[in-house]
Amino acid sequence: MGPHPAVAAIRLAVRRVLHDVLTDHTPAAHANSVHADSTRVSSAASVSSATSHQPPPPPLVLVACSGGADSMALASALAFEAPKLGIRAGAVTVDHGLQSGSDLRAAEVVLRLTELGLDPVESVAVTVGRDGGPEAAARDARYGALDEAAERHGAASVLLGHTRDDQAETVLLGLARGSGIRSLSGMAAVSGGPGAARRYRRPFLHLDRQTARKACMAQSLPVWDDPHNADPAYTRSRLRHEGLPALEKALGKGVVEALARTAQLSRDDADALDTWAGQAEASVRDATGLLECAKLYALPPAVRRRILRRAAIEAGAPAGSLFARHIEEVDRLITGWRGQGAINLPGKVVAQRQGGRLVIRQG
Repeated sequence: MGPHPAVAAIRLAVRRVLHDVLTDHTPAAHANSVHADSTRVSSAASVSSATSHQPPPPPLVLVACSGGADSMALASALAFEAPKLGIRAGAVTVDHGLQSGSDLRAAEVVLRLTELGLDPVESVAVTVGRDGGPEAAARDARYGALDEAAERHGAASVLLGHTRDDQAETVLLGLARGSGIRSLSGMAAVSGGPGAARRYRRPFLHLDRQTARKACMAQSLPVWDDPHNADPAYTRSRLRHEGLPALEKALGKGVVEALARTAQLSRDDADALDTWAGQAEASVRDATGLLECAKLYALPPAVRRRILRRAAIEAGAPAGSLFARHIEEVDRLITGWRGQGAINLPGKVVAQRQGGRLVIRQG
């Protein structure tokens, strides 16, 4: 008799991602092997140096685990699948310090992860700031800790337990902000960290939250339900417990699946437009590198605004503080020019039109 269907589903999702990790890891290992071969040829007289070469160690994959059902299910699947593929598996739990006894909870999670056979396992305490609100600040602190842990351990990848339900919530939050198609694309299955384009992987984006919880129950895995996830003070919590149920009541079942599908379609479109903008950017700059307004005007708005956003970020505007309304104001310097003055952007960046050119620089 095979495993519980929920357990089989989470293991299959993780197995697929681990195969991708191995595929990404193979070119680097091959390059090391080629380098080793050339070294041996050039020093054939020294047998000892040729035989002392060791193959690169297998990749290490970490799981970010809060102790909740989603991440505990992910940790259990990683612990089961990784050894079969020759992959080292470890875990990190982040103590945000936002609740009394959070350090004890983190210690318990470390114990559970260790009992699963993961190694290394560690708890990392962070200080949560205030920038962007409590949810964004906690997220920034968490990713900072995960990036640091990945660098310190030399991890090839970090697995995150976001589910299809989380994806649906992210799409609705993006829709509420009115930030455009990139916000509607939700979370990527693979995303990067500092110096690592494919560090973060989300195996469960096609699985619902209940599947992860059922997998934990089937394996008798204890889970911790974060009270913040039910606190109406947090926007995502209100959306989860009030917004999505109301939508399903009004529109019927299948809203979560439809929103997740919208995310994937939007991501495909946004990626294509980003590629188009990247290719078009060189053609709208003059010999000195300044953007030419007439050539920008001839581009489709979606492509033009991507070029403007990229130029603003390159000039020093923080990407997280640069909103659609900022880019729309800059765009009017191209499409609605009536002699208006400079536009102030986040990061003390200024955009202004001068002699048919768009100048974006530190003010």
